[in-house]
Amino acid sequence: MMETIGTEIRTFYSLRELYDTIEEEIDQYKSIADEYSQWLGLFLRDSKATFKNQEWFKNLSMMQKTLKSGNKPQKKEKKPGKKGASSPEWIPYREIMLCASEQGQAEIVFEAIETINEKIAQLEKIGNTIKELEKSGLGKGITFVAFIHDGIPEKLVLQHKEGKELAERFKYIAEFSVSKPA
Repeated sequence: MMETIGTEIRTFYSLRELYDTIEEEIDQYKSIADEYSQWLGLFLRDSKATFKNQEWFKNLSMMQKTLKSGNKPQKKEKKPGKKGASSPEWIPYREIMLCASEQGQAEIVFEAIETINEKIAQLEKIGNTIKELEKSGLGKGITFVAFIHDGIPEKLVLQHKEGKELAERFKYIAEFSVSKPA
């Protein structure tokens, strides 16, 4: 996965290579999201008898149904100073939040699924952009140096392999003819 290092620079020798890497990332993220969804579903089923009347359990169950249907759940506003905590079960300790309840475990699994699904959506958009660039003919004789941040390619530097000035390829040359009204 690209995310083993939070920020990295990688060189790709074709847009196809970059696109294939993005597709591999998407497949890996989908696999992880599926695994976490199963984990969350199992937790909710096993905990239903114990927590079914508690508000947090009802909310989490509803959000899981929303995730399964493919819709994006509305994000709750996070309380200031709580660094990602979505319930009062969380206690701040220096730079981390602590929780000793089953509710906390369910919340972090759900939050992980949401974050992974957001990354999948970003990667799919970037993949579509790469496909468009490839269709436009960009890529022949070019090396792509990618700035990858948190597993997402954010910037590409185009380097011509043959030493020609790449900027020349992007110049727009047009001729216009205007007729005078008679």
